[in-house]
Amino acid sequence: MSEQILKLPEVITTTGLARSTIYKLISENRFPKQIKLTSFSSGWLKSEINQWLEERIAASRNLEALS
Repeated sequence: MSEQILKLPEVITTTGLARSTIYKLISENRFPKQIKLTSFSSGWLKSEINQWLEERIAASRNLEALS
């Protein structure tokens, strides 16, 4: 398995979301949960972040088509 792990600064850059927004969305089950790497470190699977972004883009495009 060659899955890439993104740390929080990369997730912020990739999504354009603020740290607080990311954690708020996680608490609402609307954003991929981070995985625990060590007792002091966690990260996100790049594929899950990319999938979340693709879903947001698709939802946005569908809303525009309905307008």
